[in-house]
Amino acid sequence: PSSRSMELLSPSTVRLDRENICAIGRLQSLREIHSLYLQQNQIEKIENLGCFPNLRFLSLAGNRIRRVENLLPLQHLRVLDLSHNQIQTLDPDELPRSLRLLNLTGNECTRQHGYRELVVRALPHLLQLDAQDVHGSMGEEEEEGGSSSSEDEDKELCSEPSGPFTAGKDFFADLHWELAGRSRRRRREALEEHQTRLEELEELRERRGLLLPPEPL
Repeated sequence: PSSRSMELLSPSTVRLDRENICAIGRLQSLREIHSLYLQQNQIEKIENLGCFPNLRFLSLAGNRIRRVENLLPLQHLRVLDLSHNQIQTLDPDELPRSLRLLNLTGNECTRQHGYRELVVRALPHLLQLDAQDVHGSMGEEEEEGGSSSSEDEDKELCSEPSGPFTAGKDFFADLHWELAGRSRRRRREALEEHQTRLEELEELRERRGLLLPPEPL
């Protein structure tokens, strides 16, 4: 393997794109990995992904994959790019129900009769299919009514990206950095708010000290 065969953008991201990889080999358990880049290789089969049980982003765009399979163990997968492969027919039941964004453009399966309806029906949380919004999904309802941290995380993850969801523009890299930037901004805003509260509290204490009668000698 070359020097860039595994480039770590962060502890939760692994890049193995454009490495002329022909097959996904068996790896040791990597539970901490959330994002896996395997686009623009020579992969023919989806396999051996069980070592990434917490995977949320998966790019397999621009390979030689003929069938969607072996993805159901990825119960936390939110974003899947399978664009520009050789998938002739699609069995929607092979797709994880947790998916929010899915891209299958450039595959013959998108010409199947009722393709979009079948996929949307099988994925109740889907927000975007082939760069087109899905309306009325459970994902949208959760985002509107939910208030838990996990729902907030999904809302942040699935918000509309700054560019189209395509392999050519390296969507996963763009989305990774965009979300990282938003996280930094949230932390900075939280620190600023905390500092403001401390200053207000100190000011109240000073005013209270001025209003209190002097202590008896």
